[in-house]
Amino acid sequence: MTTVDHPVTTDVPDSATDILAAVRALAPRLRERAPEIEQQRRLPLDVVEQLRAAGVFRMGFAREFGGADLTSMEQTRIIEVLAHADPSVGWCAMIGMDGGLYSAFLEPSAVRAVFPNADSITAGFVSPIGRADRVSGGYRLSGRWPLGSGITHADVVSAGALTYTDGEQDCSANGNPNWLVMLVSSNQVELIDTWHTTGLAGSGSQDYTITDVFVPEEHTFNFSRPKSRSGAMAAPDTLMRKMAGVPLGTARAALDYTREFAALKHNKATGERWADDYRVQFTLGRCEMEYLTLRHAVYGSLEHKWSTLESGATYDDLTADERVGSVLIALNAFRGSLAIVRSLYDLLATGSIYKPSPMDRWLRDLTTMCQHVMAQDVIMQSAGASFLGGEPRFPFAVGITE
Repeated sequence: MTTVDHPVTTDVPDSATDILAAVRALAPRLRERAPEIEQQRRLPLDVVEQLRAAGVFRMGFAREFGGADLTSMEQTRIIEVLAHADPSVGWCAMIGMDGGLYSAFLEPSAVRAVFPNADSITAGFVSPIGRADRVSGGYRLSGRWPLGSGITHADVVSAGALTYTDGEQDCSANGNPNWLVMLVSSNQVELIDTWHTTGLAGSGSQDYTITDVFVPEEHTFNFSRPKSRSGAMAAPDTLMRKMAGVPLGTARAALDYTREFAALKHNKATGERWADDYRVQFTLGRCEMEYLTLRHAVYGSLEHKWSTLESGATYDDLTADERVGSVLIALNAFRGSLAIVRSLYDLLATGSIYKPSPMDRWLRDLTTMCQHVMAQDVIMQSAGASFLGGEPRFPFAVGITE
């Protein structure tokens, strides 16, 4: 695999404390550029390199591979800060760091070949909608995938695919179609500019095609077979754990903005301060209560799962409730954050719709986020099926990957 050249970064932060400090320092500049990011429908390359230099994309790699080896809670916190500055930046950071999480399921030699440095950026769609035909040493991969968030600046692209041998679809031991995630260089991918959307415009989540590209066997993986890590970061749900940081950061930004707005606002008809208005006080109090409940649930569930897996339990040892709990809580964080921002949007009324108010963009960004599968009813169905021994419609959400 030949990866795309990018500027070599030196003195990159490599601890949770240092990366968090770096993104906090970067946040005011990102906030200023949010309108530009939305207009361009992708992250400007200089912003990408600032994120790379801040250590954002190395968060999930183990120290062995030059990574910062952050916990899921630390990853989520940093993504929150970035989303607070701009939701599209937070979303691209959340996706772009996935290479370090994929690396747990690759042999060490493959990690070094696919990701020559820990600041490599990943994009792609892991659900198996492509086709991979088995050939000597690997697969020939073809297909079209949607929603390649951050793919306009990625080094490595992931693509989920069903596998075939001699024209016949492969099946796993339990009779389900076999599928793998394939990793290719971004220069082997053709982008299709489909990303004209309601929100998260700056994420550049374009469709992409791959046509008859050879992928070595060792550059493919299944989330059920960790090969280079153990413990909490060797579980199939690592990609999903930090996703809630984006809606939480966006909701926090809207709350902070509304509190500042309301503290200075007066009713034009009566002269009454908004700070003394019961409706304003009640709405802010209720939204803050809902936000705190969402956020504490997210971090509490992550910490419980993390401590359980780090104590020696495997993912298979977790109960159905433990497997699914953090996923349901993340779903609620998406939907709850949208509800908070909608309430604040309505509170500010026409103050939300005139630029340069960011409220309209935050509402649209969260509306788009909530169309992601991880915020859909199928997650609750899959959770319920897991509890009852039924068949989940989206088994990946409950850690069933084969």
